[in-house]
Amino acid sequence: MSEYLVDIQHERLSFFTPAGEVKALNDVSIHLNDGEVLGIVGESGSGKSVTAYSLMGLTAFPGKLVGGTIDFNGHRINDLSEKEFRKIRGNEVSIIFQDPMTSLNPVYTIGNQIMEVILLHTDKNKEQARARAKELLELVGINEPEKRLKQYPHELSGGMRQRVMIAIALACEPKLLIADEPTTALDVTIQAQILELMMELKEKLGMAIIMITHDLGVVASMCDKIAVMYAGRIVEYGTTDDIFYNPKHEYTKGLLKSIPRLDAKEHERLVPIEGTPIDLLNPPAGCPFAPRCSNCMKICLREMAPVTTFDDVHYTQCWMNQKEQMEREAAK
Repeated sequence: MSEYLVDIQHERLSFFTPAGEVKALNDVSIHLNDGEVLGIVGESGSGKSVTAYSLMGLTAFPGKLVGGTIDFNGHRINDLSEKEFRKIRGNEVSIIFQDPMTSLNPVYTIGNQIMEVILLHTDKNKEQARARAKELLELVGINEPEKRLKQYPHELSGGMRQRVMIAIALACEPKLLIADEPTTALDVTIQAQILELMMELKEKLGMAIIMITHDLGVVASMCDKIAVMYAGRIVEYGTTDDIFYNPKHEYTKGLLKSIPRLDAKEHERLVPIEGTPIDLLNPPAGCPFAPRCSNCMKICLREMAPVTTFDDVHYTQCWMNQKEQMEREAAK
């Protein structure tokens, strides 16, 4: 088994629909150690959530793993049955979904929903589970926890509902927490509080985090490593400093140019990435970003670039880097 907590090797995952095969993930590899925070960034439909959900077996239908291996905490995910998945979901790996209002059941109290997880995965009785639920609400910074346990989701604010989701996810102190755009529906002040809370809990519990987001500001403040995804591929992977200060893929550079900077000159215009994402039912033969790339070459349209490695962590798949390497070697 792998030395990593999460070890995804060359994962290929497709969704089989009446219209044809949608290649949602195409040769995705990720390694994550205990206590590390990995950010997965990219546009909607790039494969961020599918990558994380495959760790929990949540893509089983209509999705199918068609290649590669997924190892998590000593488990070969490829081989697990649904019964075995139920033992690790919530217990070893938990998830915070994007919209807490649709994730929480509107007809059950907050207390019932937290206690359900505790009773399912531990040998605690109802009284002990209720005490643990109250303790979890205190842990995530919710005031008057005894009162909140008796309330329904619609009686809480968006920020409080998100904290409840974090409390449910942490009920069994998992080794890995997957956060799927956990701050999208929240205002900026509450976003900052939720991210700070997650980092405090990471230090306290020693868990690893996979942060799925389209917000580069989020990953800059809390992630150790970043995977930039486009059209089901990791087009660039590296440390946070690598991605922000030494980006190598044209898509990564485009993402960075399209966000406002604090040190920008007055009235500086943002540069959007032109065009639209590709159709995954009919992916191109070459680089998926080629139709939108301002530096596209003929070879980019014909075939996918090989991996270019810059150090132990940082790598990318872009013909521009291959071209630069060949030019350097020719100049020697």
